[in-house]
Amino acid sequence: MESSIVKTSAIERHLSAAGQGIVSDKDRPLFEDIRYLGRLLGDVLREQEGDAVFDVVETIRKTAVKFRRDDDGDASETLEELLRALTPDQTVSVVRAFSYFSHLANIAEDRHRNRRRRFHELAGSSPQPGTIAYAIERLREQNGIGSMADSLQKFFDHALIVPVLTAHPTEVSRKSILDAQHDIARLLAERDQDLTTRERAHNESMLRARVTSLWQTRMLRDARLTVADEIENALSYCRATFLEEIPALYADIEDALLERGLPACLPAFFQMGSWIGGDRDGNPNVTAETLETAVTRQATVIFEHYLEQVHKLGAELSVSDLLAGSSGALKALAGASPDHSPHRTDEPYRRALIGIYTRLAASARVRLGEGTVSLRGVGRGAAPVRAQPYADAAEFTRDLHVLIDSLAEHHGASMSTLRLSPLARASEVFGFHLASIDLRQSSDIHEAVVGELLSRAGVVADYSGLSEENKRQVLLRELGQPRSLRLSYAEYSDLAKSELGVFEAARTTREKFGARAVRNYIISHTETVSDLLEALLLQKETGLLRGCLGSKDDPARDGLMAIPLFETIADLRNAPVIMLEFFTIPGVDKLIEDYGNEQEVMLGYSDSNKDGGFLTSNWELYRAELALVALFNKRDTTLRLFHGRGGTIGRGGGPTYQAILSQPPGTVDGQIRLTEQGEVIASKFGNPEIGRRNLEIAVAATLEATLLPHENAPAHLPQFEAVMQTLSDSAMNAYRALVYETPGFTDYFFSSTPILEIAELNIGSRPASRKLQDPKRRKIEDLRAIPWGFSWGQCRLLLTGWYGFGSAVTAYLEGDNSDGERARRLETLRYMYITWPFFQNLLSNMDMVLAKTDLAVASRYAQLVTDDQLRSRVFDQIVEEHGRTSGVLAEITGKGERLADNPLLARSIKNRFPYLDPLNHLQVELLKRHRAGNHHPRLRRGIHLTINGIAAGLRNTG
Repeated sequence: MESSIVKTSAIERHLSAAGQGIVSDKDRPLFEDIRYLGRLLGDVLREQEGDAVFDVVETIRKTAVKFRRDDDGDASETLEELLRALTPDQTVSVVRAFSYFSHLANIAEDRHRNRRRRFHELAGSSPQPGTIAYAIERLREQNGIGSMADSLQKFFDHALIVPVLTAHPTEVSRKSILDAQHDIARLLAERDQDLTTRERAHNESMLRARVTSLWQTRMLRDARLTVADEIENALSYCRATFLEEIPALYADIEDALLERGLPACLPAFFQMGSWIGGDRDGNPNVTAETLETAVTRQATVIFEHYLEQVHKLGAELSVSDLLAGSSGALKALAGASPDHSPHRTDEPYRRALIGIYTRLAASARVRLGEGTVSLRGVGRGAAPVRAQPYADAAEFTRDLHVLIDSLAEHHGASMSTLRLSPLARASEVFGFHLASIDLRQSSDIHEAVVGELLSRAGVVADYSGLSEENKRQVLLRELGQPRSLRLSYAEYSDLAKSELGVFEAARTTREKFGARAVRNYIISHTETVSDLLEALLLQKETGLLRGCLGSKDDPARDGLMAIPLFETIADLRNAPVIMLEFFTIPGVDKLIEDYGNEQEVMLGYSDSNKDGGFLTSNWELYRAELALVALFNKRDTTLRLFHGRGGTIGRGGGPTYQAILSQPPGTVDGQIRLTEQGEVIASKFGNPEIGRRNLEIAVAATLEATLLPHENAPAHLPQFEAVMQTLSDSAMNAYRALVYETPGFTDYFFSSTPILEIAELNIGSRPASRKLQDPKRRKIEDLRAIPWGFSWGQCRLLLTGWYGFGSAVTAYLEGDNSDGERARRLETLRYMYITWPFFQNLLSNMDMVLAKTDLAVASRYAQLVTDDQLRSRVFDQIVEEHGRTSGVLAEITGKGERLADNPLLARSIKNRFPYLDPLNHLQVELLKRHRAGNHHPRLRRGIHLTINGIAAGLRNTG
């Protein structure tokens, strides 16, 4: 035994037993890692809290295992008695123990994914789905090597793929916890190497120290997260993953192409986006100041990265002109350097890099101010004069390529690989801004501000009261003339000043850091064309949009792209109508031409799900995409879809690869943006190796979906779509009958889930709901979609990812009682599942949600509803629908077991249940006490800790 602790934790014994006979050799290292980390956690628990607390945790765990494994009713009663008997201090310790086990299991699973990927590469296995190599091989099979080179080059020239980080109230882990987990992941990876006895002992000592620090670190925040905190959290992922891994991804793609004789020149087609600091929709804490903070902090991080890399290059590129020679362009660059040291007269690369460093430092100083970026000495002999700052990042990139080209010309190309080429690629991708920040605001806020401007200027007294047609007339008149509505002597509301201040801050940002720093403006709740025009008018008022809409001599130009966000079912259905009307407005064609003949449209997964349910949301998104593609193709305009995906399946979550490949035919076409939200960011990008894999998946899937679009259009697609429409209509009726038409459902939801307690958590700068506090004003419509889905995950129902499907399929199968018709319809659904990626992905995601759903646990939450009749009326409906859904899913797929195609995930979920069950049972018990009037701080903390632990155990709950 490697550990000096003799007494082995029962956590280890359970995991060992759980794996016996069912764990394949390839997955055995995963369960060994989980067992090992579980033993460390048990040792730390005993050491920190004592044997008495350890024994309590173990007793609860054993009882939960017995209840889960043997379906033992007596064990269930014993478990409840044990949990009710806990003191407040014991409760916190038990919750933390089970929560941290879930966190450690997540780390082990991430490590195993990296391990399996490396194993396949070492074994020379065929390329795995989701890799660039796999995508290229598929393209070669379809097209042959000849035409593929041209197709790939056209793809990269045209493509734009952008993951967009957003700050939403689902990330329940503190940065300190995430940092500790990152260290544990790194140390766990070391154990796969050949270590000496001393090295292995040191590794275990370090792991034990980090697990101990986890235990001694406060899991929850004492104060609500601020926007500045969210900005810093996002930047931590930039430092840990994006700055290094995105250039590495480009290099991997180039290598994969070259290995197959397919050289391709890669432009900066893969970039990063962010909403953090610019997303004002429902968040009054986001202002011009937060936008400036986000821009400044991002620029500081990227300048520090560039300066550090250039400094290191100065040490590495000690190439002597006497031995290797250099290009004329490099000699000119060296000659312009302030470095005149006699020791470096024959070292042109070093002298050039000192010049580059001083210009970079000047660039940072002029944009960020004196002393914002820490600087290093640039070498003895460098002139103490201030260099000319770079006009933009492109000029910096050109200087780096002078070095790269010179090395290539003088047998030194290999020296570019380590640092110089990645730095040049980083400068192309990140510029001086790091990630493009989108602005977002709700259309009703725009309307209010525009109305105030028009009223103060004496143009229209009651703009909001006008018809849509009259609104357009007023807006187009103002967009078509150069004068401003704002009056220097008029007093405006705080709302108007704040909103206009954000636009002005965006203008200043673009002047300092370039147009890519802020280039998109998202309009939430876009319902009419006037919603788009209002955003354009506010840009014109603040100097972002220059010229006049419709003018031949001075056309509108240079503004942020106004991007409609269609969210509800009604909005999705109306999206193509709105865009067609927008396109027909005089001058809009010139505006879109100024955007590069591209127009982006954002689709909301969250509100459409809350509005119409899982099946209908997915189907209406599919229909809206196809209609938009048809419209844009007719206009010969490039459509870029921006997918507002969340963590839960109900909010568009699920595997990115399958999600992109299952998009309707023609809707990807090399252009895609998609949000990465909440705890998904940590899950995908907290580990650099996992991060690069997820970035590659997005590129590979986009490549396949663009160049192999026929796979999303099976021969019977029109018939399939007709069936889906029938299913969608029934599913929406069933969903809305429960959520919006069942008397008392709102009360049931607020009583049976921890939604109010979630709202108290310090897990985001944005309020969880608009009107939560007053029970008389609570409406499902007013609740934000994120905590709506998060709450259903906590009580283990997750109905946002499956409710309505069972009723829809049952109605379809039984709609015609003629002989053999049910069998024929079932065969149609089975054929859809086999041949249609859209339907296959839909059912695969639902299968995963159902695997995490637990009616027995959910029934405990239902007991929180004090009205017996209401409880029975609602919960019985949910149970019946769950049975229908599970049954028809098994009929269609031919698989009665959940996750039959993914046994590793199935075992992972199954093995987590005994550690989640106590958290759920404790959460219910604590909610009862809290709602009965016990407001002890330890009790409240216990509730919040259970929320954290359950979220960690389920992983994609936000």
